[in-house]
Amino acid sequence: MSESHYIGRFAPSPSGELHFGSLIAALGSYLQARAHRGKWLVRIEDIDPPREVPGAAETILRQLEHYGLHWDGDVLWQSKRHDAYRERLAWLAEQGLSYNCTCTRSRIQSIGGVYDGHCRMLNNGPENAAVRIRQRSPVTHFNDRLSGEICADARLAREDFIIHRRDGLFAYNLAVVVDDHFQGVTEIVRGADLVEPTVRQISLYHQFGWTEPDYIHLPLAVNDQGHKLSKQNHAPALPDGDPRPVLIDALRFLNQNVTNEWHDLRIDELLDLAVAKWTLNAVPKIQHSQMRCAEL
Repeated sequence: MSESHYIGRFAPSPSGELHFGSLIAALGSYLQARAHRGKWLVRIEDIDPPREVPGAAETILRQLEHYGLHWDGDVLWQSKRHDAYRERLAWLAEQGLSYNCTCTRSRIQSIGGVYDGHCRMLNNGPENAAVRIRQRSPVTHFNDRLSGEICADARLAREDFIIHRRDGLFAYNLAVVVDDHFQGVTEIVRGADLVEPTVRQISLYHQFGWTEPDYIHLPLAVNDQGHKLSKQNHAPALPDGDPRPVLIDALRFLNQNVTNEWHDLRIDELLDLAVAKWTLNAVPKIQHSQMRCAEL
């Protein structure tokens, strides 16, 4: 891709404030976009109200600005994109690429946790049903621009996964693909915790006849117990004070060449220098890349 056509993005869900792990994903995507002289977009993925924390979205945007991570254009809110998701659901139904499923979570757990296509030929109505993709383009591996070939569990890759939930909410995999295509995203830089849904998202690109973006999955920050920093694990929010020491810690986590003199720079100078010296190949590769398709 040419540098001028590069479009990256950071797409947090408003389930809590940003923490250090969130900053790594935001900073990595920001530096990759700016190093390519491209655009860096921000999207708020607010399609799951039961998980959202009131005021979190606005706090996230303030945190990004406080840490000098200024985005291009307007913020895209998924809560305002329901018509686009419905249009894609209708298209899939018209093409025979989806079907209604009334199977419960307990039934799927009882057969090992991977859906077996039970409702594929039952012609269920929409009442009390989820909508599943009729998987015809399974993707079992993809090339990560940092870590190389990454392989997925073939059973999960071939599963007819949910694209519209039984409770009426749009599924993450559908919304993220529709919005990344809509925004023209050319490369997605995000945490390694999202490796597993990547093959499902690529398969949706294929179902829609769209070209998928490139992918880079960054290593995850973990706590003292070895668990990834996350909102669910009550990771502390990013501090409100001087952002420079935290940014430098994040750069060092990404194995960038940072010296002590960087502490004396203004935040805009620090980020400009980080962009100029950004070295993707220095970032630690994720362990998932050591898996080979033949082993799965």
